[in-house]
Amino acid sequence: MLVGLGSPDDAAVWRLDARRALVVTTDFFTPVVDDPADFGEIAAANALSDLYAMGANPFLALNLLMIPPGLPSEVAAAILRGGAEKVREAGAVLAGGHSVQDDEPKYGLVALGMADPDHLLTKGAAGVGDVLVLTKPLGTGVTTTALKHDRASAADVAEAVAWMKRLNLAASQAALENGVRSATDVTGFGLVGHLSEMLEASGVAAEVYVGSVPFLEGARRYAEQGEVPGGTKDNRRHFEPQVVFDEAVAETERILLFDAQTSGGLLLAVPENRLAGFLTQAVLEGLPHWAIGRVTAGRGLRVHAGSFESRASTSGHRTT
Repeated sequence: MLVGLGSPDDAAVWRLDARRALVVTTDFFTPVVDDPADFGEIAAANALSDLYAMGANPFLALNLLMIPPGLPSEVAAAILRGGAEKVREAGAVLAGGHSVQDDEPKYGLVALGMADPDHLLTKGAAGVGDVLVLTKPLGTGVTTTALKHDRASAADVAEAVAWMKRLNLAASQAALENGVRSATDVTGFGLVGHLSEMLEASGVAAEVYVGSVPFLEGARRYAEQGEVPGGTKDNRRHFEPQVVFDEAVAETERILLFDAQTSGGLLLAVPENRLAGFLTQAVLEGLPHWAIGRVTAGRGLRVHAGSFESRASTSGHRTT
């Protein structure tokens, strides 16, 4: 066992031999969008993301489906179809699974991948000087909460759905090919929560510049309107004591840094001597990326109001 209960990583890792490690994860949740096929795709992408966050290539998945007795069969079929299409996009095989009756629909996967045991991505390998790079914008939590309350615009929902359905395959491959050794995916604990786990596991600190953090269109508005999910509030209560905010960081931005994400991007700690190669590949392959800060010596996280000044900050994909 290379990675198990003793670390806060995104999946379990079992060494098979000198060149192969089996990476195993599972994840499922209740619907975050109205369309059942979209829900299936999002839930599958979210489960597969844990493999990508560890540097693994998915090869096998099993369905986990919980459905109310009265749910129309075509709805369940659409959820499963969405999941199957996403697994196929990942180049993996869907080989069955399990279903049970439940009062509320839930769907996800057991997902297996293969990795090189000498080139895993883990939370505990970030080093001082590494540049923090994020590959998807924040704000799916407040946007989907607004959707539940019928207060989200169709355009904002469509943008959030497109990002949530996007696999982290290309980001994981670019990280591995450029010598990155530390990563996590940004999901339920929000950016601050998952970054805090990475810093704790690596024994380092970090600075994040909120002016360089990408947010979905409408995310600030929904946060200002109070469309804040319970998970985001829980994240703030738990992780905020570990964070030092500049006074100029707005309340809305603080909320969004804790926003509980669904199928978020990878957060990569890119060594400075590998940064140019990573950025070149990201630009050539059209991989969205934002440099948001840097790993530093010490403990804890400091959030600044300005933009991150680095060679990376002029090359990143942009959004509002």
